Amino acid sequence: MANPFEDEEGVYLVLVNDQNQHSLWPAFSPVPAGWKAVHGEDTRANCLEYVSTHWTDMRPAGLVEAMAAEQ
Repeated sequence: MANPFEDEEGVYLVLVNDQNQHSLWPAFSPVPAGWKAVHGEDTRANCLEYVSTHWTDMRPAGLVEAMAAEQ
């Protein structure tokens, strides 16, 4: 069986957690606890484009907040 996270013909969602981390997720699989769908169902390419456009800071939200508080 092929890896469902790498299926170029698959249908995907983009998930985000409370730390603003993004994940490409196969649409057929239930969304895990702590994550919510923010894009899709869509092609893998379109979901990857969404991630590259919307997840521009790879730091977890908690770290961003802590660093801002230090300034």
